[in-house]
Amino acid sequence: MFRTLTLTLISMTAAPLLAFESKEVTAAFERHTFVDGDLELPYRLLAPIDVKEGKKYPLLLFLHGYGERGDDNERQLIHGGSLFASEAFRRRHLAYVVAPQCPDKYETGTLGVKPGEEQFRSWILGFDREASSKFNSEGNPTEQITAVRNLVEQLRSELPIDENRLYVSGLSMGGYATWDLITREPEFWAAAAPICGGGDIRQASRLIKLPIWCFHGSEDSVVPADRSREMVDAINAAGGKVIYTEYEGVNHDSWTPTFRSRHVWDWLFAQEKKFDSN
Repeated sequence: MFRTLTLTLISMTAAPLLAFESKEVTAAFERHTFVDGDLELPYRLLAPIDVKEGKKYPLLLFLHGYGERGDDNERQLIHGGSLFASEAFRRRHLAYVVAPQCPDKYETGTLGVKPGEEQFRSWILGFDREASSKFNSEGNPTEQITAVRNLVEQLRSELPIDENRLYVSGLSMGGYATWDLITREPEFWAAAAPICGGGDIRQASRLIKLPIWCFHGSEDSVVPADRSREMVDAINAAGGKVIYTEYEGVNHDSWTPTFRSRHVWDWLFAQEKKFDSN
């Protein structure tokens, strides 16, 4: 049975986290585009506030939700951007943060879509924001999440990144994508923090060694809390030790209390991979 953890929230910053403060946030995040085959993936990159020669730094991959898709290379910073760009966060956690943006155009041939039919692009296969269905990890990943993974590889080769401290987090559609990425390559990541998403419970045994802290609102009407509960139960039943926080009375916006908690990010950046990713 799932367990709910109640947090004493210590705020990282007093600034409203739902407000998109474009000038401050976009000034901190460099604007880039990653080209992967025929796909152009907009992304923003935040560097550690103080980079020293010869030192390596963690990398946090942050994946936005369905409403932030597009090609403006800004909307993916609406939720979380203010936190990551804040001086308090950047001085407490010297890390790279990469925030790609999922295109909002159509694609064909994804799981659950008949040949010749189309659906809007999303991070994961067959994602339906209305159905909030259980996630199926069968088949190859989408072009866009493949591009995200290739982007991480490029950053690893170009930047002073600590390969034992690669983290992934995301909300809603990005929460599903977080579960997808760690299920496909549990040995690659040092830790994960999926927020109001869902995963493939059939693959739970693959995740028993990975540090995971999962978050959801008990009254979520967009992605039911059962999507997180069932993943937590399945992984823990297989021998894992997932931490689960369920916010009582909270609807879909479980990311705001998660962003506000200093404990969450202290925990995430304290995790370090103890085995080789190759």
